[in-house]
Amino acid sequence: MSEPLLRIEDLQVHFRLGREAGVERRVQAVGRNGRGVSFDVPEHRTVALVGESGSGKTVTAMSIPGLLPDNAEVRGRILFQGRDLLQARPAELRRLRGAQIACVFQDPMSSLNPVLSIGRQLAEPLRLHLGLSARAAWARAEQLLEEVGLPEPRRRLDRYAHELSGGQQQRVMIAMALACEPKLLIADEPTTALDVTIQRQILELLAELKQRRRMSLLFITHDLGVVGEIADEVLVMRHGQVREQGPARQVFAHPQDAYTRALLSCRPPLQQPPRRLPVVDAELDADGEGAIAAPAARVASAPIATPALATEDAERTVVEPPVVLQVRALAKSFFLREGLWRRREFKAVQEASFELRRGRTLGIVGESGSGKTTLGLTLLRLHEPTHGEVLFEGRNLLALQGPDRQALRRRLQIVFQNPYAALNPRFSIGQTLLEPMRIHAIGADDVEREARALALLRRVGLDETAFSKYPHEFSGGQRQRIAIARALTLQPQVLVLDEAVSALDVSVQAQVLNLLKDLQDELGLAYVFISHDLAVVRFMADEVLVMKDGRVVERACASELLHAPREEYTRRLLAAVPRGLPASAT
Repeated sequence: MSEPLLRIEDLQVHFRLGREAGVERRVQAVGRNGRGVSFDVPEHRTVALVGESGSGKTVTAMSIPGLLPDNAEVRGRILFQGRDLLQARPAELRRLRGAQIACVFQDPMSSLNPVLSIGRQLAEPLRLHLGLSARAAWARAEQLLEEVGLPEPRRRLDRYAHELSGGQQQRVMIAMALACEPKLLIADEPTTALDVTIQRQILELLAELKQRRRMSLLFITHDLGVVGEIADEVLVMRHGQVREQGPARQVFAHPQDAYTRALLSCRPPLQQPPRRLPVVDAELDADGEGAIAAPAARVASAPIATPALATEDAERTVVEPPVVLQVRALAKSFFLREGLWRRREFKAVQEASFELRRGRTLGIVGESGSGKTTLGLTLLRLHEPTHGEVLFEGRNLLALQGPDRQALRRRLQIVFQNPYAALNPRFSIGQTLLEPMRIHAIGADDVEREARALALLRRVGLDETAFSKYPHEFSGGQRQRIAIARALTLQPQVLVLDEAVSALDVSVQAQVLNLLKDLQDELGLAYVFISHDLAVVRFMADEVLVMKDGRVVERACASELLHAPREEYTRRLLAAVPRGLPASAT
């Protein structure tokens, strides 16, 4: 049997966190109880690392090309084509990176240089590693863009990263990674922030390039549906340890470890979603591992009366909840300068109309660039509309000015996608929650406001110690709960949730989705839920709008839309949803 391309033996990674009271603080990110992580990546195969945030999967992957920060201590052996990379000199590692081992990261905008054209960024590794001339490197860069399916590759060479869509940026990152024909490609969450159709394209592209170039792929993700589609082998990690590993189909069809089973149960299904999603810790507790259920999944609720469903029985009269938000022919255009005098109109939202009732959720889905986020921001006048009406309890929000606008604005709040960018890093959590209450004069004094803030923290599943901490001390899921608590400080009636769970791993996502359901039942909140994840929309939404090129192309209740879509575009969106898991695993 031939040696694998990559072999990791007893890998352990510690991070030094400085000295405290004369004692050096260290935390172990990979490995536990003296045992490290071990696995192989065979030639021409795809191995997936799966686990929650903090499981050690990214740290494990980044230790291979030596991209961990200086405070990392790495032990064990990382054998690439028989050479131990932990014993390699820095110059040897630099020669390997890009040439033999390449990486594609989650956020292309943080990886692409904003001041260099795409062509210059592609040509640089070709000249550095392959010694090509400037002209030859430029020609090869164009070929690479064509190979990854970017339209008009020659014209794209002179563009900058901000001029490309998210999917196009990720294609450029893949082209850069493949420039020197590496043997191993490490893909760290490369499709997490992409909509389902672009995600499908990127997955198919990676699979095609892997076959054509005969390379190996180490794929890191928390999306189990993606793993089932792309991986040959899978490793399930938790707390720096490998909990289960084996052929992907076998692991997902017949998981042996309780943690693997818990992860599989957390993802919302497209068909017949449950009232609440299972949570990893609760599932492990039920399996006898003694874990305590996550507090965010245990929010106490006092459900409001839910209206009965319509029936033909005259005795069961339907009492619909009141309409809180009515949108009529809402439109938003951006005007782009072309040349010295001309301006071109870009219609981001065109004639959108819908109603939202108290205690209900309207899902908005569509590809990147479809206008769904612009629609959400225009509702709140974070973008000023071109024309249309937004009626909140009968008053047109778009016509309000001054104090009237300020008074109503607090009743419509938003939770953004990125929990890391949504909170001011200089503010403690207490300051973050108190500031909006002071601005809108909620509460008689700071004592009352602080009591309200602490109650909100408890409501979203955080204890009182969070009040004095800062955002960097929390995980992504905890930050998103804080962002939800901040939105609730103003006692809103409508929450716009713009991809609010897309950056979270599957277990934390389940906790936040359950929390949102609990809060809706308890407070009668109405949600505008914007997402590219159709399974999540199916779980949350009562009604769904499908958007394309700024227009609403289909509108129906969630179950009807997913079972019998009328539009070809909607059918394409549904077909792009990763369905790699065996039926028994879903």
